[in-house]
Amino acid sequence: MALRIATRLPRLAIVGVVLLLASATLAVGAAKRMTAVPKGAPAPVAAATLVVPDLAGQAFVFAKGTLEDTGFAWQVIGSVHGYAANTVARQSPPAGTRVRDTGAPTISVTLKRTAYAEKGSPEDVSPYVGTAVQPISLASTSVTPAVPVPAAPKGAQAKPTTTTTKPKPVATATKRPPAFVAAGAPTEPLKEMPLTQRAELLSTWIGAHSKTRANVRHYLYQHSWIVTGASFGWWHGADALRKLIAADRIAQQRWGIGKKSELVARRALADVEARTK
Repeated sequence: MALRIATRLPRLAIVGVVLLLASATLAVGAAKRMTAVPKGAPAPVAAATLVVPDLAGQAFVFAKGTLEDTGFAWQVIGSVHGYAANTVARQSPPAGTRVRDTGAPTISVTLKRTAYAEKGSPEDVSPYVGTAVQPISLASTSVTPAVPVPAAPKGAQAKPTTTTTKPKPVATATKRPPAFVAAGAPTEPLKEMPLTQRAELLSTWIGAHSKTRANVRHYLYQHSWIVTGASFGWWHGADALRKLIAADRIAQQRWGIGKKSELVARRALADVEARTK
C-alpha cells in the first residue's frame, strides 16, 4: 500500500502544478478583461464649464440674480455694500471667462453708489456657500474639424444652395414710459419682459412647482426684481406689484412662506401709488 502511494506521488504533484498554473492564467485573463476599455465605449465626459456673464453697469439686485441663475455664487468687495440700487463697477473674473463648474464658483464684484437711496439691509455674500474659481485656459480648447462633404457624382446637377435666416426676436414692448422719474434710478431694460408679465409668470410658476431651496431662491429673486423695478418707476409698476401680491398669497398657500414678501410688496405699492398721483 505504501509502495503504491509512493509511486503515485510524482503524478499527483504534476497534476497539482498544472491546476495551479491554469488558475493563475484564468485570474490574469479576468483582470485584463476588467481593466480593458471595450471598443466603441464613449470617451470620458469632460468637466462642465461656465461662462462668466457681463455685469458691468447693472443694478446689484439684477446682477446677483444673473449670477445665481447661471450657477455662480458672489461676494461684494470694497467700501460700497450690496444695496439693491448700487451698480456694478468691476467684476472678477472678467466677463467671458470660462471656468470649471466647481459647484458655485464665486464671482467678486465691486459696486458704486448711485443717487438712489440705499434702502433695506445690504447683501454682501450669496445666500449659499461659494466654491473656488478655476479658469480654463483658452489654449486648451479644441476645435472640432470640419466634416468633408462628398463630391457629387459626375453628370449630376448641383442643387442650388439656400440660406435660411433666423427670425428676429420679437420685442415685448418698444416703448415703456416710466410711471414716475426717480433720481438716479436706471432706465428699464427693454430686452427684459415687463414687470406685469414677470409677476404673472411668477404666479403660474409657483403654482406648478414644489418648495425647494432652489425654487425659493428663484421666487425671492423674481420678487426682488419686481419690487425694485417698480420702485425705480418702471412701466406699470403698480399693476405689477398687485399681481406680485397675488403671487405671494399663492406661495403662502402652497409653500407656507411669503408673508414677509407680501408686506414688502404692499409697502412698495403704497410708495409707488403715492408717487404716481
